[in-house]
Amino acid sequence: MEKFMDADAAVGVIEKKKFMDDNFLLSTDTAVTLYHDYAKEMPICDYHCHLNPKEIAEDKRYNNITEIWLGGDHYKWRTMRSFGIEEKYITGDATDYEKFEAFAKVMPYLIGNPMYHWSHLELKRYFGIEETLSPKTCKSIWDRCNEIINGEGFSARAMIKNSNVKYIGTTDDPIDNLEYHIAIAKDESFDCEVRPSFRPDKVVKIHGEDFVGYIGKLGEVENTEIKDYATLLTVLEKRLDFFVENGCNITDHSLERVYFRNATEEEVDAIFKKALSGETLTIEEIEKYSTLTMISLGRMYSKRKMVMQLHIGALRNNNTRMFKKLGADVGFDSIDDGEVATSLSRLLDSLDITDELPKTILYCLNPKDNEVLGTMLGNFQGGGIVGKIQFGSGWWFNDQKDGMERQMMALSQLGLISQFVGMLTDSRSFLSYTRHEYFRRILCNYIGGLVENGEYPADMEILGEIIQNICYNNIDKYLQKLKWPLVLSIVFSILRWCFIHILFK
Repeated sequence: MEKFMDADAAVGVIEKKKFMDDNFLLSTDTAVTLYHDYAKEMPICDYHCHLNPKEIAEDKRYNNITEIWLGGDHYKWRTMRSFGIEEKYITGDATDYEKFEAFAKVMPYLIGNPMYHWSHLELKRYFGIEETLSPKTCKSIWDRCNEIINGEGFSARAMIKNSNVKYIGTTDDPIDNLEYHIAIAKDESFDCEVRPSFRPDKVVKIHGEDFVGYIGKLGEVENTEIKDYATLLTVLEKRLDFFVENGCNITDHSLERVYFRNATEEEVDAIFKKALSGETLTIEEIEKYSTLTMISLGRMYSKRKMVMQLHIGALRNNNTRMFKKLGADVGFDSIDDGEVATSLSRLLDSLDITDELPKTILYCLNPKDNEVLGTMLGNFQGGGIVGKIQFGSGWWFNDQKDGMERQMMALSQLGLISQFVGMLTDSRSFLSYTRHEYFRRILCNYIGGLVENGEYPADMEILGEIIQNICYNNIDKYLQKLKWPLVLSIVFSILRWCFIHILFK
């Protein structure tokens, strides 16, 4: 009996950790050392996000914390709806303070949700606020944040600079004229590369809304009427060259399902013309068109030494009523559960057969596919390229503690986590760079746990190198090798212009 009483007494004196202290998420001494000595101060390469380049080019200033914090953040909107907050206070016509106040009501009840950590990291890092947000602290935090926002030195570029961001990859449609990227590139005073990413989803998704109208717009950009599939590919290649000439070295695709169904170009041409005429396509026709278009684009990317990103498994716009009312990307998306392995393998293999598989980063939204992607990498590595095929960090619904840990575990057990290109924000907010801190803490805790458990030696030199490589160096090298092709592309474009100018002078 005395033994049990002593055990009970010991439980009572366990010291509780302070909320989000300096060693937040770091559970071992090794993890603490790895984070503070190696990870913390590394620069950020945010190679995939949805930031608006216009706001960077114009160095936008914001009116208040709601505009920068709640505007466009469908993560926060989903939690507010689950709490019973009326849409008026989410995407409606309520005042900015009323919207902030509504979110403050939700915050104390977000226990276990990564939004609680992200939000407080943002308040702490950008505004120096240690208190937790709640109805009690709402007005005080509103006033303090807005005082900083309306003061000197708080703008889009200031947030990028203060977050030590060296590279930003935005997400851009092929019809974009890239005027803001061009303007940013000319400004030598801004120490951050802001590159466009080529995202031709509206071309690949032949079954998408207003496909015919979009193809018309795409043709107008190149002053070409697109009547057949061959012309479509020609126009796409011209747009891709334009993107490359203006700094693009990475592409992105959102694939709800990965399709693979062999077809000849003649078959796909007939399918394309059928779609242009407004006829309904069969599932088989959609799959044939998607397959050949993805293969054709992959070859274009490989030729230009670009990186291809495939985001797989989102089930979008589930709520028809709210989609009609608010449109896309407002918080009504979820995880799909479709099969991935066979079609993805065949798609990658179709490019690899002719040695035209570009560097590729694979992301899955369904964690059931972690091991699928973790093993798929090894099928197509090679060519003397370190980590040519990558398993991207936990994405969207998986960019939280458990999701990141599961992705890291699958990658480390089935591949080489030491060659991992690390974290990206995938965000529309300039305050989201704290997600890199969140990721780095989880990474250091995972690696530190392996050391403390005797599964890897405590060689801090190699451990520190691995951590810093994952945080920044790996992705920097992954993209860095693309700079010479970019330079050559620009040179060839200038020479082409000179030749045409002389020829027709």
